[in-house]
Amino acid sequence: MENPLVSIITPLYNAAPFIAACIESVQKQSYPHWEQIIVDDASLDDSLEICKGFASKDPRIKWVSLKHNQGAAYCRNLATEKAQGDFIAFLDSDDQWHPEKLQKQLTFMKDCFAEVCFSSYLHVDEHGKSLGKRIVAIPKLSFRKQLLNNYIGNLTGIYHATTLGKILAPNIRKRQDWAVWLEAIKRSGKPALGLQEELAYYRVREGSISSSKWRLVRYNFQFYREHLGYSWLKSVGYLLRFFWEYFFVRPKYIQKL
Repeated sequence: MENPLVSIITPLYNAAPFIAACIESVQKQSYPHWEQIIVDDASLDDSLEICKGFASKDPRIKWVSLKHNQGAAYCRNLATEKAQGDFIAFLDSDDQWHPEKLQKQLTFMKDCFAEVCFSSYLHVDEHGKSLGKRIVAIPKLSFRKQLLNNYIGNLTGIYHATTLGKILAPNIRKRQDWAVWLEAIKRSGKPALGLQEELAYYRVREGSISSSKWRLVRYNFQFYREHLGYSWLKSVGYLLRFFWEYFFVRPKYIQKL
């Protein structure tokens, strides 16, 4: 497989101020063999029109428009189902990639016989300026480690869809990306490999639900209880281990610049 196609999954909702920069970061990739599938979730702003403008000039950019808002997981799953790529990667409409992101990860995966790969990334503000925070990728991320916390930044992850198959997000309110990467590692039967270089830029938006991790406590419990089907007691046990991992282990992988 000399020039594998990478399908880039992008859910879109009211991101007019950011979607152009997102698409441009894909177009600037040193690796040219990709398709970006953008699913507009009934945006109320000019997001879709901006996408149509890019798509009219670049056939690698494809878009789908929903009449009714369905949520990010539905959009990602729809795009995944339509994907033609040998590899699948994710990039939300307000995030961006480093120009060599795809090239470096694909080369790394080929050299290391990896089926799941992710990288370090940086936090930026709404204007794209660095917030002085670097999330460092774990070199080897096992299923057991990922079960205790989501260590894969969704905007950095890529998996081999030809060998693992397409992975759809479960129908749960939050933490769908955690479930996808846990399943990817499970299917591969070996650890996901992390590149230490920061190859993506995560935009921290004011009022974002992800900016307040405490709000997600119940979603973490539901992840263990409803998605994984653990007993109530086992779910509580894993939730406590999640907190230990989050407060005492995960900070080791967060650097201030």
